[in-house]
Amino acid sequence: MIQLPLSLHVTAAAALSAVVACAGRSQAPASEPAPAEPPAAAPARQGPEPSGNPDSRSWLVVDSAGRTVMLTLEVTASPGAPSALINGYRAGEARIVVPLGWTVKWDWRSADSTTPHSLVVMVQREKIPLEGGRPSFSNAMTRMVTEGLRPGQNDQTTFAAEEAGWYWMLCGVPGHAITGEWLELRVDPEARLPGVVIRKA
Repeated sequence: MIQLPLSLHVTAAAALSAVVACAGRSQAPASEPAPAEPPAAAPARQGPEPSGNPDSRSWLVVDSAGRTVMLTLEVTASPGAPSALINGYRAGEARIVVPLGWTVKWDWRSADSTTPHSLVVMVQREKIPLEGGRPSFSNAMTRMVTEGLRPGQNDQTTFAAEEAGWYWMLCGVPGHAITGEWLELRVDPEARLPGVVIRKA
């Protein structure tokens, strides 16, 4: 066995201690805090969003067993508004979400005492149309789409939401939709239940 001088033993021990200390140290300086975890994503909403309008939930009734949604829609005139309102909303402030393949029934009524109105579902394009045209789904319209129904009249219809996409539910009387008389309809293949999303500020 080879005997080393005491000074070499001390030097070797100091070097070994330095290596062990470096191996146990983290790469980041001790004064810097560890990076924060990203905030957890908010859970996805199920069903309609809350709104300031207490009636927003009452005009959509869901029959999940029958895969049917019933809409009660009323057109009203509001003094000073640029257009008539559908259930108190205009220009896409309310979005109706329907799962793909569900049946939609609506009970539509005009409560505007001065002007005729109608309703038709049309696929969204680049611009709102000047007047109503062919509906995107069979029967997805009131009678007399361009002429409009007289004040106080009502209309019922039933149609199948058989193609996913974004649609307008708009008044087909010339000039009414482009001033804001429309809601948005989303036929959503990912949705489990119908709902109403209110986007009004």
